[in-house]
Amino acid sequence: MTAPGSEVDPIVRLVAVSADPLSTALHETAVAHPRAGGRVSFCGVVRSTDAGRGVIELEYEGHPSAESVLLEIAQRFAAEPDVLALAVSHRVGRLEIGDVALVAAVATEHRRAAFEICSRLVDDVKRRLPIWKRQLFADGTDEWVNCP
Repeated sequence: MTAPGSEVDPIVRLVAVSADPLSTALHETAVAHPRAGGRVSFCGVVRSTDAGRGVIELEYEGHPSAESVLLEIAQRFAAEPDVLALAVSHRVGRLEIGDVALVAAVATEHRRAAFEICSRLVDDVKRRLPIWKRQLFADGTDEWVNCP
């Protein structure tokens, strides 16, 4: 885990792939910046249905490189001129309905850029992060999805 204010990149404040519960508030605090006029966070949670099927739980399994890939993604977005601070984490392990699976937070001088960059960050994480999701359905079946 890259801690707030790390030596890795002063703009990338927090990056983690963890089995521990994620805190949206921690990510929002991590991106606090005196020049920020916009601070946007996204919290992806486990929902109870997928394509009309009842979901009981999810299990995320990450490749050993997942955290370094997440850091690379974060650093790429941090290099954009509008970004003042950025934090992003993904959970692994068994999650229940309502648990937080992904948190991203971005601070910029203006709100529009914060919304746009946070949205693109989440899309890129979902597309590129080597974490696989196993869904367990209410009917007893399961499936692996979102495998990059």
